[in-house]
Amino acid sequence: MTHIMTDQHIKFRSAEFTTSASKVNECPEDIGAEVAFAGRSNAGKSSAINALTRNPRLARTSKTPGRTQLLNFFNLNIEQCRLVDLPGYGYAKVPLAMQLRWRKHLNQYLEVRESLAGLVLVMDIRHPLKEFDLMIITWCIASELPLHLLLTKADKLKKNGILKTKMEVKKNLPEHPEGLITMQSFSASKGEGIPDLERQLVHWMKPVVDAGEEVNSSE
Repeated sequence: MTHIMTDQHIKFRSAEFTTSASKVNECPEDIGAEVAFAGRSNAGKSSAINALTRNPRLARTSKTPGRTQLLNFFNLNIEQCRLVDLPGYGYAKVPLAMQLRWRKHLNQYLEVRESLAGLVLVMDIRHPLKEFDLMIITWCIASELPLHLLLTKADKLKKNGILKTKMEVKKNLPEHPEGLITMQSFSASKGEGIPDLERQLVHWMKPVVDAGEEVNSSE
């Protein structure tokens, strides 16, 4: 098939909040491609989304871990391409019953969502591979869902510390198919690593973008 180029490009600055869902049956129609962001409540997930979209108010950031209890969806400029901010987990001050409820809804979302093209797992580079992180990683491997490890707050470490942490994380990952898991360092406050994150997300969403190009070129 001949690939027809158009000016269709994903612009992450275009991200707009569309809806929140407390459970899977409240999510938007399960079509196209969406990339979800998961992570512990204090890992810097909302800050990473805000840095990616250049919108400091897009994803709610809070000094109170556990404030984001819903799945939040953000549409992009390419039709049927979305970002999803998943609830933060694993913070000791959040009641256990609430943690278990969030985990149940997260599991359901991961299991049934056909449009989920990849998962970004946000981890504080100083405290990677906690219990929740390993649970998500193991699930992605078992489901063969592409996973991108985003090691945030990299500005807190020197260059050698970043390299050392990356090597340790890579060494301690469970066995997985080649290419299924990618990894990068990231600093929301310094704006470092945004182009690498953009490239990964565009790669995951490319089939939907290409399909839209072919439809548009045939009209």
